Amino acid sequence: MFDENDLDLHRFWEAYELIKKQSYDIDHITEEKLINWAISWLVEGLWDKHSEFMTKQEVQKFNEVLSWDFEWIWAVVDKHPLWILIDRVIKWSPALEYGIRNGDIIISANDNKLKDIDLIEAIWFIKWPAGTEVNLEVLREWESDLLKIKVIRDKIVLPSVDGKILEETNYWYIAINIFWEDTADEFSKQLSELKETDGLIIDLRENGGWYLISAIEILSNLVEDGKLLVTTKHKNVLATDSYESNNFGVAYDKPIVILINENSASASEITAWALHDYKLAILVGTQSYWKGSVQQAYDLENGNSIKLTIAKWFTPKDKNIDAEWITPDIHVDFKKEDFANNFDRQLDTAKQTLSKFIELKDFDKTIESLKKEEH
Repeated sequence: MFDENDLDLHRFWEAYELIKKQSYDIDHITEEKLINWAISWLVEGLWDKHSEFMTKQEVQKFNEVLSWDFEWIWAVVDKHPLWILIDRVIKWSPALEYGIRNGDIIISANDNKLKDIDLIEAIWFIKWPAGTEVNLEVLREWESDLLKIKVIRDKIVLPSVDGKILEETNYWYIAINIFWEDTADEFSKQLSELKETDGLIIDLRENGGWYLISAIEILSNLVEDGKLLVTTKHKNVLATDSYESNNFGVAYDKPIVILINENSASASEITAWALHDYKLAILVGTQSYWKGSVQQAYDLENGNSIKLTIAKWFTPKDKNIDAEWITPDIHVDFKKEDFANNFDRQLDTAKQTLSKFIELKDFDKTIESLKKEEH
């Protein structure tokens, strides 16, 4: 902890003046860029991957992405040490349709090499406009040769909730793709279809979260009235918020299985943890993203911004979501041939798990039985 009145910045200004006077390359670097780099490194010193400094240009790009109002291949990308990493392929996206997979590394886009360039610049090579094609060179872990994949860009409307009866079962399947303003209302409408079904599979794979309140409202349909769902703890303990289920005594009471993967984050993890803590849902898939914190953006001069973690989420059993990811009860990885055969191995396992849960009517016994079958 430090007091700003006691903070001695003499060493910083000493180094700054030395760089300005002596650095051979300083004439090629603007003062603004030098200060931005200093602020960026200050924020990085927090060792928090969710806190970041953004320039005015980066803020504009970030807000554009938040609005989902642009046209491209529809995949969440991140910086690879050398190139561009496909972090998450969005459902119903051109990227998924044309064969892009999570973990793919993009080497080039329309012959523009993406090595060692800024992430925002790389995105501009891949996006715009709908109906046009982008030719990607792709490095995939299990392929010996570079792949050449053509994707037709598009603008998609992603439903936040999608539901159906699974073939050859009496199980209702609900995919929650994002926790948005209307997601809880859409989920409630889906629940009205569940009266005659035997159980529910909730698919939170590839769901990066967003609105906490949507998760609370969805959980209120599934957890007994008055039960704690999540606690948001702030640096100031007086600002701590506890959220409880509010359903006037009516909650869905049939077996639930939840699908999660490495891109299930934030509100998805809150939902999965709460249902799991109360032994209402068995988790199937791979470990979650590990994102249980709240960020707030603060505007600086010149349109720059700092996004800081201001609070963290805790489960009903007081587990710090930001300190440990969710490990599913039944771990299921995809195999190489699953992609070629369009086979959803995780969903298939979820159906088997739900069948056993319905049969045994006991959370612990179901997991124990399924683990025995694995061996």
